[in-house]
Amino acid sequence: MVSLSHNSISMLFFLLFTANLWLCLVPSTAELQRFEHPVKVEESLSFLVVGDWGRKGLYNQSAVAIQMGEVGKKLDVDFVISTGDNFYEDGLTGVYDPAFNESFLDIYAAPSLQIQWYSVLGNHDYRGNVEAQLSPILTKMDSRWLCLRSFIVNTEFVDFFFVDTTPFVNKYFTDPEDHTYDWKGVFPRQEYLSNLLKDVDSALRDSTAKWKIVVGHHTIKSAGQHGVTKELEEQLLPILQANNIDMYVNGHDHCLEHISSTDSQIQFLTSGGGSKAWRGVIQEWSPEELKLYYDGQGFMSIQMTQTNADIVVYDVFGNVLHKWGISKDLDAAA
Repeated sequence: MVSLSHNSISMLFFLLFTANLWLCLVPSTAELQRFEHPVKVEESLSFLVVGDWGRKGLYNQSAVAIQMGEVGKKLDVDFVISTGDNFYEDGLTGVYDPAFNESFLDIYAAPSLQIQWYSVLGNHDYRGNVEAQLSPILTKMDSRWLCLRSFIVNTEFVDFFFVDTTPFVNKYFTDPEDHTYDWKGVFPRQEYLSNLLKDVDSALRDSTAKWKIVVGHHTIKSAGQHGVTKELEEQLLPILQANNIDMYVNGHDHCLEHISSTDSQIQFLTSGGGSKAWRGVIQEWSPEELKLYYDGQGFMSIQMTQTNADIVVYDVFGNVLHKWGISKDLDAAA
């Protein structure tokens, strides 16, 4: 008979428990998985947004993380949103890839950042083992970590809709160059995208939250190197406009950017300056819409109440680059 140590039995129990929990959390219908996040007693919510960061502290990732810690402490932030490309260059190799420690645990070590992180996948994450980033084993290693393909976070007055944007982009399938993408769970692709769009549309329509924020990795509107993602502009944007969302938050372009749409109420926010930035790369854009374009590293903070949202953009030194406020009538329909 094979005897198991206490540690082995504990690990076996944990794996069985988390596997069953994960299965229970997968909806039997097509609905997106939901998480509840409480707001403060004074009915306020504050969070940081960072993207394109996972470089083991290099390219000023550590410097940005330090400033995030300072701002996080000052604002008493509730959580952090990661807009994807969490681990360069090719995602994680598995759940025990040391990059998880080297690019996440060891870097975002400030006390104020020991809070929930809600993360989406970026195209670089799809070049590794996608299931590793989605695994509850990582959450066991660090309870802050939560990464799924697409999901919803409900708060008292803000609903966040996290959307898996990488499978929309045709070139990753038709011209992947020398990259290998992990498409397990995505094929058949058209069915995956069709269901996702229906789920997002349905969830947005059903939401009664005062504010609606959609998070994805890829840009919809951007003056950066990648620019407009045509597939999202054609397929996702009409759904966002029809459902009167307030913000679309993304990474992908390694910059900090704010585009205020002139044909809808949507504010397009790019927070992709978590590490390596692209200096001097900017495309033409209407000055009426382009409120900020900064080709360096940094992050954003957003503070919200029932009636106000205050967006602040910081550089790698913690200097404020840009502020923007949005107000809503408390009695207005969501």
